This record gives sequence, structure tokens and C-alpha cells, in this order.
Amino acid sequence: MKVSVIGYLIGEGFRNVFKNLKSTLACLSIMCATMIIFGVFFAVLENINHAVEQVEKSQGMEVFITKGTSKERMDQIGEEIRDIEGVNSARFKSEEDAKNQLKQKFGENQHLIDSVTILRPSYVVTFSDLSQSREIENKAWKIEDVANITSSQDTVNKLLRVANGIRLVSIVILVLLIAISIFIISNTIKLTVHARRKEISIMKYVGATNSFIRWPFIVEGIIIGVTAGLISILIVGGLYNLVTGKLMDTALSSMIGISLLEFRDMFALIISVYSILGIGIGVLGSTISMRKYLEV
Repeated sequence: MKVSVIGYLIGEGFRNVFKNLKSTLACLSIMCATMIIFGVFFAVLENINHAVEQVEKSQGMEVFITKGTSKERMDQIGEEIRDIEGVNSARFKSEEDAKNQLKQKFGENQHLIDSVTILRPSYVVTFSDLSQSREIENKAWKIEDVANITSSQDTVNKLLRVANGIRLVSIVILVLLIAISIFIISNTIKLTVHARRKEISIMKYVGATNSFIRWPFIVEGIIIGVTAGLISILIVGGLYNLVTGKLMDTALSSMIGISLLEFRDMFALIISVYSILGIGIGVLGSTISMRKYLEV
């Protein structure tokens, strides 16, 4: 295809946007509304996944060391634990730390703990990947001078089921939103195509190919899609910063100990998704809306 022809088709696409301003604005409004809903839901899901990841990282196991093990050997055990794939952190807890922790739980009766001598030093281990928890525990058991291991495997399994459920629901709903967007946009663009059906018939009569007729509408769809994406990301970003700012100022956020993602943390991902979504929906919507008027 010649450069002059490509320039003409792109120019026609831009002219179509302004020539059919009412249809363009209607299409743009519907697409913005759909993409804003998509963006809000996407941001919520990203924060849910982020929260699950934070909770995942707080889960783990406690590796108890044989009583009487030397300080050098205990340090070495810590390094061996940290070298296991899937371990996020391994924090040393001395016998004194364990005793103080028990005293806090016993409150007024903490004097009962003073005579306890069966406490062992340990490493509190958290995971970077919960799915590897069983494998990590098995490897930890093979380390010399490890006396016992306690883990929250039941909690880990429940968290994994919750995380997988959230991701599955996320995929289903996002796919449904994309399908609805394509349906709405294709039907909106179809109104524009219908209004120009005589022009299309004349172009076909004088020998224009289907591709030549179709491309200005595809360019029009891309322009509307990208514009809707830019408007939507500004609105979603503003709303997100406003809402999260209010939430982070409440006492609830400090009580639950879970932070929210900042919009800039998601910006690169959201702008990529919106670009693909805007261009994809614009192209698909335009192509589908032309099928009735062209032989494909």
C-alpha cells in the first residue's frame, strides 16, 4: 500500500471523527463509561491481590533449633534457611524473645513464665510463594540441628484457595466487561456506518476494495478508543487518589495493617491495559459494525 494511500485513509479516519461529531461523542461517552467501570474494578482487583500477597508474606513457619547449639551454628542455620527457594525472610528469635512473647500473652500472670526452661531458640520464617510452603518445610527438616518445625499449613491452604478464587473471578468479570464493551461500541459505530451506507455503496460501485472502505472506520475506532482511554485513566486516577487518600487517613488502615497500592504503582500496567483495550475495542467494534455492509 502506497504512503499516499495510507495518509488518505488515516486522514479520512480523522475527518470521520469530526464529520459525525454526534455519533463520535455518543460512542466516546459510552466507551469512557465502560472503561471507567473497567478501570475502577481493575484497581480494586489489583489491591485485593496486593492485600492477599501481604497476608501471604506474613504466613510461614517457625523452625526450632536444638537446645545447646552454638551461636555460630545458629547463624549458619539462619543462612541455610534463607538460601531455600521461596523463603521471604528468616528472623531469629532467642529463648529470651520467646519468653517475653509468652509473658505478653499471659498478661497479669506473666510471673508463671519465669520458671519455664523448655523454650528453644528459633527462626520465624515467612514465604515469598505460599505454594512452595510444603517443599520449604521439607527442606528445612533436612538442616542439621533443627529440633522441630511448626507451620500454619491450614491457613496457607485457605489463603491459596482464596487467592486463586479471586484471580478466577477477576478474569471472568474482566472478560465479560471487555465483551460488553465490544458489543456496545460495535453497535454505536454501526449507527455511523448506517448513516453513511449510501456513501459506502457508491464507493463499492466505483471499484473501491473492502479494505479501502473499512480502514477509515477502523482508524476512527482507534482514535475514539485511545481518546476514551486517556480520558478514563485521568478520571480513574483522580478518583483513586481521592478515595485511597480518605481511606489511608482513617484508623481502619492502621488497624488491619494492610497498605493500598498507590496509583503510580499501577500506572504503567493500567496505561498498557487501556491502550490495548482502547485500540482493540476500536478495531473490533469497527470491523464488526462493517460486516453487514461489506462482503467479508
